[in-house]
Amino acid sequence: MQWTSAPNIGEAPLPQRARGYWKARYFAAGEGLEKLLEAERTQLPPWVVVGFGSGIAAWFALGDPRQWQAMLCLGAALGLAGFVLGSGRSGRSLGWFALAATLGCALVWARSILVEQPRLTRPTVTQFAGTVKSVDHLVAREATRVLISSNTPGLPPWLRLSIDDDKVPPGIAPGAVIQVRARLAPPPPMALPGTYDFARDAWFRGLGGVGKPLGPVTVVRAGEGRGLDRVRAGLRQHIEQRLDAGPAGIAVALATGDQNGVGEEDADAMRRSGLTHLLSVSGLHIAAVVAFAMLVSLKLLALSERLALRLNLVLVSAGVAAAAGVGYTMLTGAQVPTVRSCVAALLILGGIALGRDALSMRLIATGAMVVLLFRPEALAGASFQMSFAAVTAIVALHSTRLARRLLQRRDEDMVARTGRALLGIVATGLAVEIALAPLALYHFHRAGLYGVFANIVAIPLTTFVIMPSEAAALALDAVGWGQPFWWICSLALQGLLLLAHAVASTSGAVALLPSMPGWAFALLVAGGIWLCLWNTRLRLAGLVPIAAGGLAAALAPSPDLLVTGDGVHLAVVDRGTPLLLRERTGDYVRSLMAEAAGFDGDPEDLGSRPYSACSRDACVALVRSAGTEWRLLATRSRTFIEWRTFTRACAESDIVVADRRLPRACTPRWLKLDASALRRTGGLAIYLGSKPRVDSVAGRVGVHPWAQFER
Repeated sequence: MQWTSAPNIGEAPLPQRARGYWKARYFAAGEGLEKLLEAERTQLPPWVVVGFGSGIAAWFALGDPRQWQAMLCLGAALGLAGFVLGSGRSGRSLGWFALAATLGCALVWARSILVEQPRLTRPTVTQFAGTVKSVDHLVAREATRVLISSNTPGLPPWLRLSIDDDKVPPGIAPGAVIQVRARLAPPPPMALPGTYDFARDAWFRGLGGVGKPLGPVTVVRAGEGRGLDRVRAGLRQHIEQRLDAGPAGIAVALATGDQNGVGEEDADAMRRSGLTHLLSVSGLHIAAVVAFAMLVSLKLLALSERLALRLNLVLVSAGVAAAAGVGYTMLTGAQVPTVRSCVAALLILGGIALGRDALSMRLIATGAMVVLLFRPEALAGASFQMSFAAVTAIVALHSTRLARRLLQRRDEDMVARTGRALLGIVATGLAVEIALAPLALYHFHRAGLYGVFANIVAIPLTTFVIMPSEAAALALDAVGWGQPFWWICSLALQGLLLLAHAVASTSGAVALLPSMPGWAFALLVAGGIWLCLWNTRLRLAGLVPIAAGGLAAALAPSPDLLVTGDGVHLAVVDRGTPLLLRERTGDYVRSLMAEAAGFDGDPEDLGSRPYSACSRDACVALVRSAGTEWRLLATRSRTFIEWRTFTRACAESDIVVADRRLPRACTPRWLKLDASALRRTGGLAIYLGSKPRVDSVAGRVGVHPWAQFER
């Protein structure tokens, strides 16, 4: 006979005890989350802006209206669940974040519909007349870019022409009426996957076509410029008369926000040395203008005893500084970084006028929200991302306990104070470089490595020497006393350019990355935002997605083959070096292929390699990848090739690329890319690893309104 122990009186059955255990754990986790959010309550409002931006980013990342609708439904459902089913601060936080994401997605979708303008669907040659709205002088390209409002039937209302500098007639200025015969084409799409998408920006600007004149440009009525355009043009001409070409380009960029006057070599040196941010009017420049205006006005007003006794001079000076900041923002074209910086400066000045401390992270969030409400498409641009990433990294660094302990000003001797200031500059520059590196690698496939050290010299030089001397020179030219300040400004600008070229030419100055998966970039951005916005140890959790995204980016394979959307240009990437199909390839395509391949140098010719056989009309090459050999056939001219010979070559090839329509009998073993196929795919990056795949521009653009691909 077997005896069994009797159950304890009052003890619940095992499944019931398990449910009670997990219920207790659930409530304990909820209480822990509430305590955590309570400790971080001051950091919660900026997350609403993050949610708003996430909805905008989701619209750009998703390529189908059904996916956008699903995004709206999911956001609405999460928001409803947060407000109705959630409890406490955690439920409300989820609700506001999801609601903001839904509104962001809906806003950018609606804006993409509202800004729609007629655009060309195919290239055309036509005679038309129009009114010049803006003129940009592209020194690096030796051309002038003109935005035209056309009134010719059958053409889009907004067109852009690029005119060679030696063919620009007198009188080309905003307000001029011109007649011209030109070849016009639709705004070009992204040339290769991951490169700049001009068609997207043109859509939101309402630009319907671009082109070049085929003959002389006739000025029917000369333009004199209007308002701020006239002021900017006058400033540009005045500065160019006072300074040499190199320094003048940077001085014009600082005064008017127009970077087109910077020469190609100087612009490349600024990029490679990590100093290109100095050319974009943003926080540094706005801060210098506002601080200078407030300091000067405060000192001048204080000279009057009557004003000092009767007025709140701090309030008056804050108003003067605000006016200076707004004026400078409008003068420089109200670009995204400038608007963000101006909004932040106005809020800080408001806080000073009211005698209250400013909350810097909230200022950044407010500036971002203002920009995104009016221009949600700005989120997809490198300018917006890099501007806000830099200033957020600075604020996050200086909000840490370690930074406050090491960098906070205190009563000490000059040597210690100078050393502490130098440490602050180095730490700030390092934080900015780390924050900008993923963005630069994703958008431009390269990032400067020595920018921290270059900025230690460049930022103080720009803030305390170049900008004040340029402002003083412009002001004193009215009475003829500006020449000494122009000499100081020229000397400082030459020093800045010398520094940029020296750093850019240093071995290993640039880190290169051929491609970065979109999801890896998203992990890096999400981890960076998480790391910057929280104050407690919760912020350290952001290191996990940063590490995962960085590892995925580092391990991402390089493309083996790059093909432009017209099929004319092709590059075989051999051990990181792009080999071009055509020997006579322009500088733009050469730089494009080098950028997409992550190559720091000038591409070489495919025909120079022993594993290729090229004639005037076609090339056959062997492409090796992951131990596998692929046979490539690509045409190089429009010359007719005998049908039987060509179809036999097609059958013997794995990949065939041509800029013409190929016969049906051309059947390669794997991939046929002729004019018909490329109209559906756009530019391509082909990976020939163990699992061959094709990344296309059409796949990245999806069915967004600016897509131009056949379906």
